[in-house]
Amino acid sequence: MEMTRRQFALSLAAATTLRPSLFASPLSPLGVPRGIIPGRVTWAHDPAAVTWDGTGSWWTDANNNQVVIDRMVSLSIRGLTNKKSDAQAWNAIFHYFNRTHGRGNVGYKAGEKIAIKANLNNTVDHGTIDRLNSSPHLILSLVRQLTGPGKVEQSSITVFDSSRFIPGNLYDKIHSEFPGVAFVDHIGGDGRLKAEFKPNAIPFSITSRNATGLDTTVVDAAYLIDAALLKGHVSSGVTLSAKNLFGATSIYTDWHKNAHDGFRHNSDGSASYAAFVDYLGHKDLGEKTILFVIDGLYGSDNADGPPRLKWKMAPFNDSWPSSIFMSLDPVAIDSVGFDFLTSEWPHLVDIANADNYLREAALANDPPSKTLYDPERDGIRCRSLGVHEHWNNGTDKKYSGDLGKANGIELFRVG
Repeated sequence: MEMTRRQFALSLAAATTLRPSLFASPLSPLGVPRGIIPGRVTWAHDPAAVTWDGTGSWWTDANNNQVVIDRMVSLSIRGLTNKKSDAQAWNAIFHYFNRTHGRGNVGYKAGEKIAIKANLNNTVDHGTIDRLNSSPHLILSLVRQLTGPGKVEQSSITVFDSSRFIPGNLYDKIHSEFPGVAFVDHIGGDGRLKAEFKPNAIPFSITSRNATGLDTTVVDAAYLIDAALLKGHVSSGVTLSAKNLFGATSIYTDWHKNAHDGFRHNSDGSASYAAFVDYLGHKDLGEKTILFVIDGLYGSDNADGPPRLKWKMAPFNDSWPSSIFMSLDPVAIDSVGFDFLTSEWPHLVDIANADNYLREAALANDPPSKTLYDPERDGIRCRSLGVHEHWNNGTDKKYSGDLGKANGIELFRVG
């Protein structure tokens, strides 16, 4: 473990100030950007959001400023829409989603269900542990937004992770303020509901051993919020918005028992089928997601354990990233998360060609692998699922949209 840390430190010290992208297609957009402002990804950064010094638990109130995090979420919602109030922003988001998904130019209707998919991959039961999972403070902010300016009743909101457990720190924080919000996890009990699965709901575009059941939470919901984490991950290189949707399927809590077909990419740079595209393109998963969020309050170079390495890159400068990213474009936000992770840690495990799924998703209608992406197998091929490109370098952090070019990503800083 210590050797790995030294290797990271040496690689970072040796890096040039303007390190170019490690991957193909810098400033070369692929696909069709989505969003009210197409291709926009908001980035809220406030060093006052989290102040953990490594002692105690990262998730406690003492180490997380709820007022600051609430403000970051508010500014992000407004930034996605160029609206002056949170209520106007949510109204614009609902209208945009319904209009672009064949539901008419209408807003939210009372009684429509909204599910928030948290990333609780590191939980082992309903107890609280210090391994990095979704921030209770960020999920609380999202619920406050929905019930306040979003005008959604508590009883219409479900916080869930079908494959894992709702831990006490998350449940207690939200339930104490919003007792009407439902919680769904793999086992139920202790105030949580047990996940039920619709069989054969996601047969995938190619025959595989992956779990094909979908939690009825997402099947029955009108809208989904994909609340992912900013982390590296063995095999897939990163775990962001696309992979977070894997947790809505009928997998086991013991990851050893689960198939991961189509998760690993070809490290030689050649194109290959990506199961993540099926998650993003499925009508009850990515295509039902009204808002994509990446929790970068802490971030990590790996999927396990508590946060362990502070970030060297500017503007973090040897502190936690204290960041929240949001977008209406799933490919754009994962492209941004990918660039942050690989610029900070260029030697992430299994990172070579890990952006394969982003190219496949951006060009899902005609992908490099020539896969016919049809995750429901209903004869309807996926359209482009968003826009992908890499930034110019890890210091400037500029995408095509930031440089005045059309059809690319715009990293829009708020606050």
